[in-house]
Amino acid sequence: MEHKTSFEEQTYSKVDIRVVPFLFFCYILAYLDRVNVGFAKLQMLNDLSLSDAAFASGAGIFFIGYFFFEVPSNVLLKKFGARIWIARIMISWGLISGCMMFIEGEWSFYSMRFLLGLAEAGFFPGVIFYLTLWYPSSRRATRTAWFVAAIAVSGVVGSPISGLIMDTLSGALGLKGWQWLYIAEGFPSVIVGFWVLSFLNSSIEEATWLTSDEKSLLAKNLIEEDKDKTEHTLIDAFKSGKVWVLCGIYFTLMIGLYGIAFWLPTIVKAFGIKGYLGVGLITAIPYGVSVVGMILLSNHSDKTGERRLHYVCNATAGAAGLVLSGVFASHPILAICFLSVGTLGVVGSMPLFWPLPSAFLAGTAAAAGIGMVNSIGNLGGYFGPNIPVWAKYISSDPSAVLYIIAGILLIGAALTYFFIPETLRVTLGER
Repeated sequence: MEHKTSFEEQTYSKVDIRVVPFLFFCYILAYLDRVNVGFAKLQMLNDLSLSDAAFASGAGIFFIGYFFFEVPSNVLLKKFGARIWIARIMISWGLISGCMMFIEGEWSFYSMRFLLGLAEAGFFPGVIFYLTLWYPSSRRATRTAWFVAAIAVSGVVGSPISGLIMDTLSGALGLKGWQWLYIAEGFPSVIVGFWVLSFLNSSIEEATWLTSDEKSLLAKNLIEEDKDKTEHTLIDAFKSGKVWVLCGIYFTLMIGLYGIAFWLPTIVKAFGIKGYLGVGLITAIPYGVSVVGMILLSNHSDKTGERRLHYVCNATAGAAGLVLSGVFASHPILAICFLSVGTLGVVGSMPLFWPLPSAFLAGTAAAAGIGMVNSIGNLGGYFGPNIPVWAKYISSDPSAVLYIIAGILLIGAALTYFFIPETLRVTLGER
């Protein structure tokens, strides 16, 4: 038995080394291409005479395109295989992201953001589904955390890089800093997209780097887990009440994520930070805290097999952090500390959330259900960037946006506590 356990751990370590870092790197590029508009905003609005409302609409319209193509994209991923479909997604979004440099006004901004959403649709839920092809639920939260940590790491690494690009390349070859930002952060996605074709395997059976015994072990663990799942077909995903509740919970989480992501550079700049690089370095702090926190949280969640209360407590703490960052807005150091707690409450909740759908969905239902949750939930990404604009009509207090996002996070925590059954813990916790 000890030998078997040792062999099993060695096998999963082998998968970890091959699969997780590569997906992590891909998602850093994806997230940078999605949210670098928050940094570009610091120059682009003035250059193109865009209002804050136009920026919020353009930032959010990404998720309308995302919504329409999300579920079809995930079903097509299952049909054509992860290798081909993820490569297609990365190449197309990299090209469109680079073409953002040609934006000339409000409507071209809207159009390119909408096309970017269409191109990227399916990447995140596709990877979440892809992880279900390798890991049983009891091992998935920590691996999901390492993947989702790319959001935070892209903030830690990408924020200073974005600031540096805009500081140093403004005016080079007659291009603005925000144009160089789109070029420099879009082109690598195309290169990595072609790398996916030669590196990623669509299934355990295709993995030539695994022995036959290792493949058998991985497949057996997945088969044993799927026997306990009750929903397998496409229609099962649409009929499941739990899936619709998860859509609502994820909707609140995405409002928080993109409400923070698109406006954090603006919030930090309002503290009086000079230079785009300085803004980038300070913006990296909340994301750095989130990297450490989410790994610790998800690791503890995997060990205990408990997801529901981990999510509720973390989201609630995040809401408190956002409120306190608003209360202490006139004290930049305290505000950043509490904003870090708020960011952890949002970003750190994602790896706690994503094992939930695959706890009761399998096969096509898992692909469609994960796509549904991500597409409907990501509509929150449309509302999140607009909250700072709408908040101005409610209150003149600039911290009102943080209070609104905190309230929405609490709604998601309440939905999780009252509508997600505790019995999911058993499925998730068994090894």
